Amino acid sequence: MWFRRDLRLGDNPALSAALRTGAVAPIFIWDRTLPTSERRTSYLAASLKALDDSLGGNLHVYEGDPTQILKELSSQYGEIYASEEFTPLAATRDQELAQSGIVINRVGSPYAVSPGRVRKSDETPYRVYTPFYKAWCLVGWRSPEKLPASPQWITPPTNARTFPVATCDAPPAGEVAALKRWNAFYKTDLARYDEERNRADLNTTSGLARFLRWGEIHPRTLLAELNQTEAHDVFRKEIAWREFYADVLFHEPHTNMEYYKPVFAQMRYNEPGKAFTAWCEGQTGYPFVDAGMRQLNAEGWKHNRLRMVVASFLIKDLHVEWQHGARYFMEKLFDADVASNSHGWQWTAGTGTDASPYYRVFNPIEQGKRFDPEGLYIKKYVPELAHLSVDEVHEPWLYLDGHSHGYPERIVDHATERHESLARLAELKPES
Repeated sequence: MWFRRDLRLGDNPALSAALRTGAVAPIFIWDRTLPTSERRTSYLAASLKALDDSLGGNLHVYEGDPTQILKELSSQYGEIYASEEFTPLAATRDQELAQSGIVINRVGSPYAVSPGRVRKSDETPYRVYTPFYKAWCLVGWRSPEKLPASPQWITPPTNARTFPVATCDAPPAGEVAALKRWNAFYKTDLARYDEERNRADLNTTSGLARFLRWGEIHPRTLLAELNQTEAHDVFRKEIAWREFYADVLFHEPHTNMEYYKPVFAQMRYNEPGKAFTAWCEGQTGYPFVDAGMRQLNAEGWKHNRLRMVVASFLIKDLHVEWQHGARYFMEKLFDADVASNSHGWQWTAGTGTDASPYYRVFNPIEQGKRFDPEGLYIKKYVPELAHLSVDEVHEPWLYLDGHSHGYPERIVDHATERHESLARLAELKPES
């Protein structure tokens, strides 16, 4: 069993299929040629350790080229099982394996509905989320897969224990941590998810993104426990957003770093200079933006509302192309997922699948007032503003004491840059 983006035992169709044939050698191949980051590598190390524990210390971990390693293992163990992969790099790798004569039994995928299965009546893919969601629900998904009783693991040889080494602290990882987080969220916050999910100060989101990204829990496991209440339906739609973006990237693999709507490549953009550095460091002078960036830098995660707000600020206020921000997110996020990241950025930029055009611009001040009304989130991550009142914290430049503790002045004026953004759009005249 070749583990890839499915680092768990439960609800793992490929693993269950392999175990039905007899004893299994559970393997992971650490390919250092693949793009990664210090945080993702450290999280991977923690996740593999958790998987190894659940396997009783029987995880085989190899470092090197998958083609060469799998050739040797197939001659030693026989058939190879794995979940299907859909990202551009994974698809290219699997094509190369097939061309090398390596046969992989692909069973299941990281998604409730695999990319490519949801199509319109004319067999073309969906380009807008809402009709995709309706069709996705109609296609449906299987119940969670049960692990066969008394699984038999093949003990790894001494040369098959080359685990990645963590070089920074990572949050709790692994299947047990994923299920614990899901159960806690289900009991405490899911019932009001539709009302509170956008509140940055309440921390009532699921916190499951990293577990889903690494396959430590399967979306079917979550979907199986959802009912038809409003809050559950809103959460179901969030799962579908992840699957929609995976479907879009599957059909348009170039959009991981290229425009979904090519016309926007012609727009005037600014080079990522000092303003980009200020954005990265959370020193823009806009409290809600800076809080979001500082949380990202410190914790490797932040609320999706903040992801949209800081993305809009970079693109629409600083006029920097979305790819620069997307790469920064991929470096800093523990839950970095290429499909969700790239198309989340393009959605905010107005260059992707969303029906709303480019002229939607998030107001960083009003977003803060609405989704952090008491300023608690801001004060947590921007302590230079902790002395300000609720009325002052979102616009410190209006008050004599606003910058007395070292908080920077605004690097741009939002109202001015909003007009500039729309002026650049007018020059482009993209098709609606």
